[in-house]
Amino acid sequence: MTPNYEELPMLRKPSLYLASPLFNEMELTYNANLKKELSPFFDVFLPQDDGLLLRDIIKGGIQQNVAARMVFDADVQAMAEADLVLAVLHGAHIDEGVAFELGYCFAKNKRCIALQEDIRQALPTGNNPMISQSCEKIFQDKKSLLDWVKINFQNKSSLHYNH
Repeated sequence: MTPNYEELPMLRKPSLYLASPLFNEMELTYNANLKKELSPFFDVFLPQDDGLLLRDIIKGGIQQNVAARMVFDADVQAMAEADLVLAVLHGAHIDEGVAFELGYCFAKNKRCIALQEDIRQALPTGNNPMISQSCEKIFQDKKSLLDWVKINFQNKSSLHYNH
């Protein structure tokens, strides 16, 4: 009997949603480099590369309210498909989009981690508890994050049925 290969499980890398500010050249470059470093371990969804950007859609002639909904829907879909979210928490105040993405993913029972290399924080006690308690781990530097990823995800794929 010939196996039906469409029904066999396919190995795949876990998917990671990279939630990060993307509003200036420095942030865009940082995000792209981080995605490159994570890509051997994950299928990384980075909104600036893989999603829709509001400014580009509006430049294309779409009304702002329609464009905003398009961006929102695309990112929510990507978060729904992600196995893990990595929130970049740089700055004294965490980017509001990142805060939403982290909260949304936590509420959807996604595995949430964060990277916070920036020592500036608005609260003298550290991050707002709604941020810190949403995260399984908050890494203080990229090296610690990548070391953890290598230990937990190198040569490990999850099973996924190819439909």
